[in-house]
Amino acid sequence: MTGRERMSRILKREKADRIGLFEHFWEDTRKRWTAQGKIRPGTHLPEHFGFDLEQCRNLDLTADLHKVPEILEETEETLLTRNGDGAVFRRHKLHDSTSEHVDFLCRDGDAWRNHIKPLLTPSADRIDFEAYRKARERCAESGRFLAWSDTHVFECMRRLCGDENMLVGMALDPDWIRDMAETYAGLLLSLMETLFDACGKPDGIWFAEDLRFKGRPFVSPAMYRELLYPAHKKTIEYAHSLGLPFVLHSCGYIAPLLPHIVEAGIDCLQAIEVKAGMDLLALYRQYGGKISFMGGIDARVLETNDTAAIDAELEAKIPAVMQGFGYTLHSDHSIPETVSYDTYAYFTEKGLELGKYK
Repeated sequence: MTGRERMSRILKREKADRIGLFEHFWEDTRKRWTAQGKIRPGTHLPEHFGFDLEQCRNLDLTADLHKVPEILEETEETLLTRNGDGAVFRRHKLHDSTSEHVDFLCRDGDAWRNHIKPLLTPSADRIDFEAYRKARERCAESGRFLAWSDTHVFECMRRLCGDENMLVGMALDPDWIRDMAETYAGLLLSLMETLFDACGKPDGIWFAEDLRFKGRPFVSPAMYRELLYPAHKKTIEYAHSLGLPFVLHSCGYIAPLLPHIVEAGIDCLQAIEVKAGMDLLALYRQYGGKISFMGGIDARVLETNDTAAIDAELEAKIPAVMQGFGYTLHSDHSIPETVSYDTYAYFTEKGLELGKYK
């Protein structure tokens, strides 16, 4: 069974030969393994580890598409830039990290309507057609499942406005937030239609939407339902109209939102972050007949580089969640550089051994 065949079945919770396999890695992890001689420079990790799935992200959703990022400050360790959204971020140059939110042009509805919304028009310039064609060809040759990917409306708004401005806007100016969500959803739909008409469909659609932090989501279920659910449902329905499954990535604790997210129609939830409070086994018991799962394996256990601890983590989860034919092995976030190459190889070997169907 090819990866494409396997993932197509898993995302519909149909019988396969084994559970799926996919993973994300911090760039520092790749650098460390390369320096240690475990992998060669430029190694294509899905090919190297035999993943069943590969992602392709090839859109530019920046408002001012042609603005070259402006460097405001540079030190030995950090870089401060202003991008085409008028947003200022500081990022570390020496190691992977989440960028620091510093300043934003779009802080309210007036700034949105005057400076940003008029620029968010569909254009072929926003699409890297060649990257998508190469990914399709690569997956066709290898038999991997191609998941076309991008950020969804909540992530687009966070990047544009910053968390504080956006969340205050949700409470005090919901019409502004609703307009942004509708605009970004419309832009995404138009660009997907253009891309797929020109180059052919992928095997599935994958959106990143970090709706949470530790212990709770950013928004209440009622606020999610009012302001975000319509945009999610619209893009999910589009995927289903093409016969494609829809995978939603969200870090952090989103359990209170899941009844609405599942109702919107997702086919698979990823990453199921343990350290934020997500419980793969509990979610499987509640939603295993409705959606598939990818992730939920505590990356902190892998960081111990202790095979006995890894065995215990996998044995506690995989035999249970594989029963409905809807599980793909993945950490609960991404593999950090503290995980050795040999540990990760052991993790995949042990996980797939447990995940074989008789």
